[in-house]
Amino acid sequence: MNLEKILSISGKPGLYALKVQTRSGFLAESLVDGKKISVGLKVNVSLLSEISIYTYNEEKPLTEVMRSIAIKEDNGPAISHKEDNATLVAYFMKILPEYDSERVYPSDIKKVLSWYNLLQSKGMVSKEEPKIDNAEEVLEKVVEEVVAEKAKAPAKKAKTKKE
Repeated sequence: MNLEKILSISGKPGLYALKVQTRSGFLAESLVDGKKISVGLKVNVSLLSEISIYTYNEEKPLTEVMRSIAIKEDNGPAISHKEDNATLVAYFMKILPEYDSERVYPSDIKKVLSWYNLLQSKGMVSKEEPKIDNAEEVLEKVVEEVVAEKAKAPAKKAKTKKE
């Protein structure tokens, strides 16, 4: 599941796909009806790939939460975001048992489920682990960079006592 170019725009319903950057902002296409809109730089915009859900231990990326829903629902739709709060909270506890119920509100759960169902209807959710095509090459490059950094760093000299 790739949420890199999926946006939530403040004051606009639904989700949008980032199409083109312009001098004054960018062009986005609605996932609901396919209409394209121009968005200025002063508008609050959130990339779904940058959103996380609070848990008691850490923040869980939205991508992982969506993947958990996809696994539970076998890539099918989740419950409606219009269910009552108790039902939504109980469902979310099954998806993410360690979520912080004091910082994640029912309105947040509604938003996540609404987004999931929209993305699922467009065939954009997956229960598969995200794969990096050239993972071996990336790993080798990172190892080379770490080795090069260590070689550049001056060796620490042992301290000696002066008498």
